[in-house]
Amino acid sequence: MLTLENIQVKIGPVEAVRGFSMSAEPGAMVGLAGRNGAGKTTVMRAIMGIAAVSRGRIRFNGQDMAKQPVHARAAEGIGYMPETRGLIPELSVEENMLLPSWVISGLDGKARLDFVYEVMPELKGMAKRKALQLSGGQQKMVALGRALTAGHRLLLLDEPFEGVAPALAQRLSDVISALKSEKLSIVMSMSEMTHSHTVLDHVFGIERGANAMDAAA
Repeated sequence: MLTLENIQVKIGPVEAVRGFSMSAEPGAMVGLAGRNGAGKTTVMRAIMGIAAVSRGRIRFNGQDMAKQPVHARAAEGIGYMPETRGLIPELSVEENMLLPSWVISGLDGKARLDFVYEVMPELKGMAKRKALQLSGGQQKMVALGRALTAGHRLLLLDEPFEGVAPALAQRLSDVISALKSEKLSIVMSMSEMTHSHTVLDHVFGIERGANAMDAAA
């Protein structure tokens, strides 16, 4: 479903990603492992179209993504959960999760929201609360819900357990594990695999922007 072929990404004069390659099959859960600063977030941003690829190719479902803007990639069914969460503080939990449906033509926001509440029923109880009133872990869950609103084919989860209390990290891990049955491809970056090693099908390692490991989990 997703293939990265020798991609290069520059941030100013710095080559943040140097010829990195990876792939994710339909329905697979793939780990992107590396230390902080290794290039994981830049790879995620490149897949989403936020970071420009100067060399190499990104293909999704057989299509070359090189010239597709961010909103077009989301419309293809790609959901992105950034490490920083990226919620709009003044909007409610439900409004944050519905955001993709406001800008993606043909996306049934109510149906996707119902699915999110089915997967994470605790979010329904905080639906009307402002995002700024939530804890960091709760905000991570909302960010995952928003990613699921758009991401019915591919989810990009950047450090989903980073900075989250152990109980909420375990809950996030349970939710993500349950999504395997949804025939959804998931790419999840992590500095360490405490909460995810048992559910990953494959792990790609990255170090200094280049491939460091490629192995079945």
